[in-house]
Amino acid sequence: MSANYFLDTNILVYTFDVHTPAKQVRARILVEEALVHGYGTISTQVIQEFLNVAIHKFRPSLGTTDTQIFLRQVLHPLCRVFPNLALYELGLELQSKTGYSFYDALILAGAITAECDTLYTEDLQDGQIVRGVLIRNPFANPS
Repeated sequence: MSANYFLDTNILVYTFDVHTPAKQVRARILVEEALVHGYGTISTQVIQEFLNVAIHKFRPSLGTTDTQIFLRQVLHPLCRVFPNLALYELGLELQSKTGYSFYDALILAGAITAECDTLYTEDLQDGQIVRGVLIRNPFANPS
């Protein structure tokens, strides 16, 4: 079994969240491992969602230059899932079967398409396995 994982947008957002230092540290470790060891993957959807949050919700705003740097150095190198008909069809199927929102199902479809073992997210059911992908909340307390 490989160590490949998919990072949901919220993980990347937490790398900038100084108000939750424990989550920030954990998120930064996941992103660093993703970049250094090639373990992590994201989709264009994650890039789009992150850029929207960085521009509109970060206080203070990340700024155009810093956002572009993060895009070039982190987001683009991790992006291995691109929109296509099969991805959208899988997203629709997963939304119907899981009851997740379409956008959450599309994140899950990205993880499946990239053949990841794990999807790191806060938004879905921790511990659930869907089509071989284990959903994990990296901030949940270990049991």
